[in-house]
Amino acid sequence: MKHTVLTLDAAPAGEIDLPESIFGLEPRKDILYRVVQWQMNRRHDGTKKTLTRREIDRTTKKMYKQKGTGGARHGAMSAPQFRGGGKAMAPVIRSRETDLPKRVRALGLKMALSSKVRDGQLIVLDAAKAETPKTKAMAVAFAKLGALSAVIVDGPEFDAGFARASRNLEQVDLLNVAGLNVYDVLRRDKLVLTKAALSAIEERLK
Repeated sequence: MKHTVLTLDAAPAGEIDLPESIFGLEPRKDILYRVVQWQMNRRHDGTKKTLTRREIDRTTKKMYKQKGTGGARHGAMSAPQFRGGGKAMAPVIRSRETDLPKRVRALGLKMALSSKVRDGQLIVLDAAKAETPKTKAMAVAFAKLGALSAVIVDGPEFDAGFARASRNLEQVDLLNVAGLNVYDVLRRDKLVLTKAALSAIEERLK
């Protein structure tokens, strides 16, 4: 599968072959959903905690006699309706992590990449390097590429000037190949891959 390579100024810089086994699959919503849900579950820290009724250190002495007061019958100040009492159905520390086979995760990533190719939302850059590390200049360059909302993936490390110029753009995310994931690929309109990133992706998903 042939794909045009562009420079940062949106000028043609040749063509590159995209492997069909990675970029030519038919995306399945159920697979993409499972992988994204798995990611979101792993990101949830689950550390919110509120004291329940049994954890409140208050007296359990009966406040007043059971009958004859004209009020509701209570037996402890730790009940949720009293100030300082425990919270009913309180959140507790727990993990939401779920299991997902590695082959399904890899398949989901391939399908996410394929969906960008199918929708014409993939841009391949010759290199992600900025001669003048200025945010304004980078915004103009991304506008020429049609990548105002994009995730940009490069090799192990980004060029320092490019990263400095891009980090303040609101809808532009920078990812190295090791951090490439389904959620971040799908959440932006465009996927921008450098030639170095493509080589690393092929090695990772071959």
